Amino acid sequence: MRPTTKAAAVLASLVLLTACGGDDDAGADGPDEVTVGVIPIVDTAPIWLGKEKGFFEDEGIDLEIETTTGGAAAVPGVVSGDFDFAFGNVVSLMVGADQGLPLTFVTNGTSSAGVEPDFGAVLVPGDSPVKTPKDLAGKTVSVNNLKNIGDTTIRAAIETDGGDPEDVKFVEVPFPEAPAALANDQVDAIWVLEPFMSAALADGARAVTYNYLDMSPELDIAGYFTTTEYAGKNKDLVERFSRAMNKSLDYAGDNDQEVRDIVGTYTKIDEPTRAKMVLPVFRSEFDEASMEKLGTAAVKYGTLKNEPDLDALLP
Repeated sequence: MRPTTKAAAVLASLVLLTACGGDDDAGADGPDEVTVGVIPIVDTAPIWLGKEKGFFEDEGIDLEIETTTGGAAAVPGVVSGDFDFAFGNVVSLMVGADQGLPLTFVTNGTSSAGVEPDFGAVLVPGDSPVKTPKDLAGKTVSVNNLKNIGDTTIRAAIETDGGDPEDVKFVEVPFPEAPAALANDQVDAIWVLEPFMSAALADGARAVTYNYLDMSPELDIAGYFTTTEYAGKNKDLVERFSRAMNKSLDYAGDNDQEVRDIVGTYTKIDEPTRAKMVLPVFRSEFDEASMEKLGTAAVKYGTLKNEPDLDALLP
C-alpha cells in the first residue's frame, strides 16, 4: 500500500466490514463460500493444492481463489470485503497495521529456502556490470509493489554490501511482466520470485542477490490473513480455514513434484522451467525473530513509521 490517498480510501472502506461478517453457525446448511486473494506465484501453490485435494471441502469450505498483484493490493481487498482472506507478505501487513488497519495473520504461507539458491532474487542481464548488491546503487530495479518487502530487503542487501541503500530507483512491475522488462532494457535489474525467476535465468539473466536470504535464512515471507473483525465474527470458519490451510502447507512441503505440477495450472510456465524451480519452505510455524529483523529494516528505510506489534499480527 503506497500512497496516503490509497490508505485513506482503505480506511474509509472499513465501514463495509460489518457487511462481511458472518456467524459461527455459517455452513450448517451447506459449505461456506470463501474467497481468497493470492498472487499467481510458486509461494501460493499450497492453497491451490489444498483445493485440488479437497482439504477445504473437508472443512465445509467452498473455496474460490482470485489472483492479485501483491500484498499491497490484497490488503485493501480484504479490508473492503472483496476477499475473506488473502495471501500477503509480512511487510504488507506491517504497513497496513502501521496505518491503523485491523489485520491479523491466520496461518503462515511461505518461508525462505534457507540456502542459496533461494526462490526469489534480484536479476540482471548476463552482461550487466552489476556484480554485487552494492552495484545496484544508481540503478533502476523493478519490484512488484513499492515500499514493501522487495525494496526493503534489497536496500538492506545493498547496505550490507557497502552500498548506498537510498541511491536506487525502484519501479513497480508485476512479476509476470518483469522478465520482459529486463530483456527489453526497461530496467537495470528485476526482483522476481519463482516461477518467473527460473524463466528469466533460462533466458540469460544472472542473480545478484537472494535478498530474502541476505535478511535472514529463516525469513517468513508471507501468510494468509484477514481483518480482526472478520476473525472475531467468524471464529469457527477461521479455525476451519486455518486447519485446511495448514494441512495444505504440510502436504506441499512433503510433495515437491505436486507443487511443480500445480503451478502449471495457474501460470503459463512450461514443464521444463517448472522442473528447475527453486521451491520455498512451506511450514505452519512463524519465525518471529526474523520478522522482528524485517520490521526493524522496514522502519529504517522508511517503509514503516513504527516498529510492528507482532503479537497483534500473528495468530
